Amino acid sequence: MLSEAGLPTADLSSAPGLRCWVLEAGVAVVGVIGLECSGNGGLVRSLTVAQPYRAQGWGRELLAALEREACALGIRQLVLLTETAEGFFAARGYAAIDRCYVPGELKESEEFRSLCPASAICMTKSLESSDG
Repeated sequence: MLSEAGLPTADLSSAPGLRCWVLEAGVAVVGVIGLECSGNGGLVRSLTVAQPYRAQGWGRELLAALEREACALGIRQLVLLTETAEGFFAARGYAAIDRCYVPGELKESEEFRSLCPASAICMTKSLESSDG
């Protein structure tokens, strides 16, 4: 499913602190998202939903579950790289940033160093509450 969506898979078995969520319909996996944790930051990985299940809110639900878990883990900033979903993430509070502003430990991930092309848009979202 990830390969079909054009998402990197080469490091999934070795990515440090990787957590994944799946959406199932019967026995089939129809959606997936991952979170690679490092320090106070998290790298959003591999969000995809199978074509017949798109435009039904499942991507939003997967992202919301990831964000809730990230908050519970003490993650303060989420970062992602995307070539095709800038609008989706922007509508959910993510903003494009230059890669130079990404925390060093996240820039050391395989996704940043070699798996995603330099043309991928880097986006971030703060999970810190405005109250505290």
